[in-house]
Amino acid sequence: MYRYDQYDHLIVKERVAQYRDQVRRRLSDELSEDEFRPLRLQNGLYMQRHAYMLRVAIPYGLLSSTQMRMFAHIARKYDRNYGHFTTRQNIQYNWLTLEQSPEILADLAAVEMHAIQTSGNCIRNITSDEYAGVAADEIIDPRPYAEILRQWSTFHPEFAHLPRKFKIAINGAKEDRAAIAVHDIGLTVVHDAKGQIGFRVMVGGGMGRTPILGSVIRAFLPWQHVMSYIEAIMRIYNQYGRRDNSYKARIKILLKAIGVEEFARQVEEEWADLKDGPSTLTVEELARVAAYFEPPAYETLPNNDAVMTRHQTENKAFANWLKRNVKPHKVPGYAAVVLSLKKPGVAPGDATSEQMDFIADLADHYSFGELRVTHEQNLVLADVKQSSLFALWEAAKTQGLATPNIGLLTDIICCPGGDFCSLANAKSIPIALDITARFDNLDFLHDIGEIEINMSGCINACGHHHIGNIGILGVDKDGSEWYQVSIGGAQGNDAAIGKIIGPSFSAHQMPEVMDRIIQVYLRERIEDERFIDTARRISFLPFKEFVYATPIRAEQALGEDAYA
Repeated sequence: MYRYDQYDHLIVKERVAQYRDQVRRRLSDELSEDEFRPLRLQNGLYMQRHAYMLRVAIPYGLLSSTQMRMFAHIARKYDRNYGHFTTRQNIQYNWLTLEQSPEILADLAAVEMHAIQTSGNCIRNITSDEYAGVAADEIIDPRPYAEILRQWSTFHPEFAHLPRKFKIAINGAKEDRAAIAVHDIGLTVVHDAKGQIGFRVMVGGGMGRTPILGSVIRAFLPWQHVMSYIEAIMRIYNQYGRRDNSYKARIKILLKAIGVEEFARQVEEEWADLKDGPSTLTVEELARVAAYFEPPAYETLPNNDAVMTRHQTENKAFANWLKRNVKPHKVPGYAAVVLSLKKPGVAPGDATSEQMDFIADLADHYSFGELRVTHEQNLVLADVKQSSLFALWEAAKTQGLATPNIGLLTDIICCPGGDFCSLANAKSIPIALDITARFDNLDFLHDIGEIEINMSGCINACGHHHIGNIGILGVDKDGSEWYQVSIGGAQGNDAAIGKIIGPSFSAHQMPEVMDRIIQVYLRERIEDERFIDTARRISFLPFKEFVYATPIRAEQALGEDAYA
């Protein structure tokens, strides 16, 4: 994985010192809160309902066991013994004090991590496929490009004060596992007719108040020009993006206003002056960065290990875990393992300091000391020998990390919501836990099959509810918490925005609503058809009709104005 060079070390060290002085001046009232706010946000520190929250960047979701142990240390020393992994491959701490925050940044710097540009109107943490480098369907490893873009975007003076926050995702495989269609810029690796490597460039995706899938503005961009072309996009956005209304400031609104073709024309015109300039990547520079992502020392192993196969045959629980939590690997004899952070009764994405230390040990013992964070709020050990899977499963069970539910109904994606976030209209975590409790039968979950449920506590969509097969959005109705439901959203190659089925529901109705939606699916599906395929085939109307049948209709009529 990438290691800081002298410039990284110097930049982060000086930022910590600068921030420490800013905090000192705030505590002594030399800085007012209005003056201090943009300074703390530049370092990922938010003021939430009960305390400060710090968002730590995990570039493209990759971290070492040493860094994970630091996360555990921070959770123990400064927080309430846990951290929350987010949909953008970051970790958040929710119970911090301002006085402690410089020490946390210093601790992070000691393991080559920071919280720079995890907030503010700048280019945020660049995300990617959690299986990058090991995926069986990978075209090329996208991490070197993600790292190059990270270095380019960090403290870029021209793009430090954009009209609004800006998010970039990059995918290097045939299947999109980075949700590129709902990012401001989404890059996916492609070959041209001559077999040359490049990127298909999508722009203007996003969720929030105006959910939109990105539009392709260039079908093939030679890899050498990825930085200069993105710079051209950023310049057009920085110049013409709206600054008078934060709700209409994202790049997707600019594309909608002037049209995709006109936007692409302006980018190409701007790029003409940048195309062969200093931002052009060279073979040598790409090779320099790619060297940090060389494969580990894999052994020559047989595929489908005999010991694993025997345990699979004899142990149903292990077989279920293999089916849901173990993913194919491009190297024979190895597998990628997803550690579920969705154990029933636990807030989705949360991990205790004890679990984080334990996961770091697992990474050292089974996966060359590396970990991945998924945008579905789980963790991945990417390089596990098939012969070690049974032992890993037994170990993971002891810490509640082996729930065999990846891709199933209880693998709910969920933001912290109103329990913490000052922007939230409603709580998210209690609803997720109630739904999980309603579907606590693993055999039934496996019968239901693959389904993605995403939940956000407000329209900012940190839980990516727009692209959930079932999306749940918390809304406010005269000071009460209500929940709007959508059907048919999806991420991946066939990304889609879900459709709202009707008036919102109260908190206590949500488990029954979910139950009715699943009843319709089980009634209407054809053989082993996935939920999303059934929803696309029959549309959302049968779900709507059944969900709003009595007695729910009479109970929820009070909230009919809560959705909009």
